[in-house]
Amino acid sequence: MTRLAARPSALISAGVLALLVLLALAAPLLTALEGQDPHTYHDSLVDSARGGVPIGSFGGVSADHWLGVEPGTGRDLFARLLYGARVSLLVAVGATLVQVAIGIVVGLAAALGNRWVDAVLSRVTDVMVALPMLVLGIALTAVVPPDFPRPLLLILLIGALGWGGTARIVRAQTLSLKRLDFVAAARLGGNGPWRVARRELLPSLAAPVITYAAILLPVNIVVEASLSFLGVGVKPPTPSWGQMLSSAQTWFRADPMYVLLPSGLLFVTVLAFTVLGDAVRAALDPREASRLRVGTRAERRVSRKERGAA
Repeated sequence: MTRLAARPSALISAGVLALLVLLALAAPLLTALEGQDPHTYHDSLVDSARGGVPIGSFGGVSADHWLGVEPGTGRDLFARLLYGARVSLLVAVGATLVQVAIGIVVGLAAALGNRWVDAVLSRVTDVMVALPMLVLGIALTAVVPPDFPRPLLLILLIGALGWGGTARIVRAQTLSLKRLDFVAAARLGGNGPWRVARRELLPSLAAPVITYAAILLPVNIVVEASLSFLGVGVKPPTPSWGQMLSSAQTWFRADPMYVLLPSGLLFVTVLAFTVLGDAVRAALDPREASRLRVGTRAERRVSRKERGAA
């Protein structure tokens, strides 16, 4: 945690993400403060003669609509962005938890099982890694009943298709760890494989799994936005950033704000998660810590030499 806090990029990205999460959680309060909601149509705020372009500057920004209104419908854009953040973050975090849970179980089973179990699970993992997630997502979401909750469907779908990378990492790390003395001692003490995994292996697997989960989060945000953009993700009237971008492609000339706001938020969120994930990887990497300590000692020697020369 100290090494992570020493990185300005990590602190900035964590602050940005904390602000986004706070805004998403406070969406009902903030929209009530504005006096709007994400579903009410305001036909009087769009110019029907021009095809539904918002009336006013910057997409209809006013005291009643802080970020303007949605073209064609007049729905409040500020409220839809906040509620869309809820959906995007919920799907990304939920799918990541499902991926990590399945990946840990499969990876441990492959590494601790016999060679046949390892061979079968490894081939299944290879297949899951090679599968095109977007293509399968489009196919599977098309056959699911429309009344099934779409955020839950996306969590299950992305989680069930994207656990292969986590399973590979867990298997590789477990194969290395189970040769160490403390694991051998636990097995000689009469503990079963899953008890050894729970008490000895899982604490050692925490660092690589957390690091990979931090990398999966921005990927899952992009996948959710892509599926919603293609029309097979979150369905109206539930707002989503990807869904907003899908409808914004016909309005980017008449109302650029409707394109810039959801795309800008999506870019900032993905960038913040990516930077934070890289910082977490560096902070949890013992080799990185060793390099930092060596660099610190070298800097101290140079500083002492400079003071001596002065």
